[in-house]
Amino acid sequence: MVQPMITRPHFPKGYVENPKAILPWSHVVEKLTHAINYWICSVNPNGRPHAVPKWAVMVTDKIYYDGSPETRHAKNISENPYVSLHLEDGSDVVIVNGKVVELKQSSLELREKIAQAYTDKYAELGYAPQPSFWENGGLYMLSFQTALAWTSFAEDPTKFVFEEQVTESKKE
Repeated sequence: MVQPMITRPHFPKGYVENPKAILPWSHVVEKLTHAINYWICSVNPNGRPHAVPKWAVMVTDKIYYDGSPETRHAKNISENPYVSLHLEDGSDVVIVNGKVVELKQSSLELREKIAQAYTDKYAELGYAPQPSFWENGGLYMLSFQTALAWTSFAEDPTKFVFEEQVTESKKE
């Protein structure tokens, strides 16, 4: 499991004065693994935001989801691959910022793992894809850059920063 750098989000004066706890990354992984609906926010070429709910799975420390390359979301990320992803819970919050790539060609082994994860999670809801569904694209991978999480905003707001983001920040 990837272990990000754990810190506190920056807050303007008066927002969160004295938080008492830090959430572990395992809490975020648990929430991302078991969530059913994920909201993914991308940016249209004209600069306007676009949000879409997706079914997704967490496999090998990444979020994977599928869909047609002809959708608005797919067109957006082909122009600008940076997205925010959040779960539906506004009390036990997880917000991920990262970069999405379409896996136009992926290994059979990876597609089998993803298909099994989808089947385990969504078969009762009527979705159990085969690995062949994504032989030529339509599978997307979200790599984490930062994440925010809290179960009580005033008590435990926590920021997670991933190595790739730390490296990019040092270059700037």
